[in-house]
Amino acid sequence: MNWLANLSTQRTPWLLFSGIVFLLEVIALFFQYNMGLAPCIMCIYQRTAVLGLLFAGIIGASKPNNLVVRIVAFTVWGVSSVWGLLIAREHIEMQTTTDPFAFSCEFEPNFPEFMPLHHWIPQFFEATGDCGNIDWQFAGLSMPAWMEVIFVLFTATLFALVASRLISKKSL
Repeated sequence: MNWLANLSTQRTPWLLFSGIVFLLEVIALFFQYNMGLAPCIMCIYQRTAVLGLLFAGIIGASKPNNLVVRIVAFTVWGVSSVWGLLIAREHIEMQTTTDPFAFSCEFEPNFPEFMPLHHWIPQFFEATGDCGNIDWQFAGLSMPAWMEVIFVLFTATLFALVASRLISKKSL
């Protein structure tokens, strides 16, 4: 348990976490630009949650021995992974519902007015697809279903790290 508890105070695990999350963003861009899969608004929101995970990793790697930095990184990680999980679940419901009037898919992301990311970086944040379409599947799971699995794994990992720190009576 001490090994797990000490992971968050080392830079290498945070950098590995950041690398994994960065790879997820690269894969999303590969699907969009090489495979021609247009991201919908829910995909963009999930992409933004993954970007939040990347920021959490960068924050944690910046000074992993500092308690305040770790708490901020864990908070950003938790908010991003849980928000991404909720968005992925809603996206799955949109794709699997038989009621055509149950959900509506917006055309523009609902980013704050002071930060219109879809205007600043449209290649990354612009939604051009339909939320109800299932354009890709692997092992019987659609893209949002795989994202749900990924967000559950990130949330469980965060829980295990924080719990191990608290159980071993160390500060976060």
